[in-house]
Amino acid sequence: MNPKKIVILGSAHPLRGGLSAFNERLAYQLQAEGHDVQIYTFSLQYPNFLFPGTTQYSDEPAPANLKIEIKANSINPLNWIKVGRELKKLRPDLLVVKFWLPFMGPCFGTILRILKRNKHTRVVSVLDNVIPHENRIGDRPFTQYFLKTVDACIAMSRSVQADLKSLQPSIPCAFIPHPLYDHFGAVESNSRARASLKIGENEKVILFFGFIRKYKGLDILLEAMADERIRAAGIKLLVAGEFYEDANFYTDLINTLDIASSCMMHTDFIPNSEVATYFNAADVVVQPYRTATQSGISQMAYHFEKPMIVTNVGGLPEIVPDGKVGFVTEVSAQAIAEAILTFFSDKQAEKLVAGVKEEKLKYEWHHMSAAILNA
Repeated sequence: MNPKKIVILGSAHPLRGGLSAFNERLAYQLQAEGHDVQIYTFSLQYPNFLFPGTTQYSDEPAPANLKIEIKANSINPLNWIKVGRELKKLRPDLLVVKFWLPFMGPCFGTILRILKRNKHTRVVSVLDNVIPHENRIGDRPFTQYFLKTVDACIAMSRSVQADLKSLQPSIPCAFIPHPLYDHFGAVESNSRARASLKIGENEKVILFFGFIRKYKGLDILLEAMADERIRAAGIKLLVAGEFYEDANFYTDLINTLDIASSCMMHTDFIPNSEVATYFNAADVVVQPYRTATQSGISQMAYHFEKPMIVTNVGGLPEIVPDGKVGFVTEVSAQAIAEAILTFFSDKQAEKLVAGVKEEKLKYEWHHMSAAILNA
């Protein structure tokens, strides 16, 4: 394929989090394939009153050898016009935009309408969500406004592909699962990681990783931890992620369930440089979600070769074949507890790790880049 001039419009350093990680990793992949790539990121992604965490910004160094331009302001229409005109003049062959939230529809939709006046640039959107986890007024018109500027889409779960078809059936949309997050460090034995977290080498450890929001079901997992059989087995829960809602609810629940001694709570934002420590320290990753589309956490688990226990929602069962790389359960504390106990009592870790190593080959980045370039 001839080299292309490509712009990725969306989150990147100095913004932190999974959106930035995805766009930066995609840029590296496209560069490795010989394309000229730059990222147009946000000067303002969210107004502070809409952001539930402590800060939107990373204090880690910028990723090496990436061209990142700080350009877009999500709430300033004059900025949208300016950025759109700049991109129109730049005339990239391809613009890739990751869409995850209807709030971004007016910003992205306006920029792309102006860009496409150049009659040259093709726009491909990688969809995290079309119908969001938490509905708000304006979701549907904002999303429609954005989608009308897009030439083709990549959905990372079948459920998102179906949602797109219900809103804009004329847009071509390929299903490509979320690729591996393979740039957070190396797979290592758990000894060093556990020592740094002050976890015993022989402890049985399950990991909940990522931002803590209601739909991710940490409260359900905490209720599972109160199962007397889990207490008797000495299984420990390692929670690594920042609260995006009231922390007191979870603290009170831990105290009510009397499971504080079984929970290791690391609830500051986990920087990229520390991600490997948490995954390498765990025996199994648990995602007790109430709803889901796809999950970057699953792709971190694949990279670090950790079996998974996930709930039967959204695209999670597509990514985690039951009995091969982990277990798929119903959304209940009892079902999750049973899966945790099965994982440890039947000593299935070795078999499931082998399954993870085989299955992870499906999620290499060249599958995503090829789909985008051919969309």
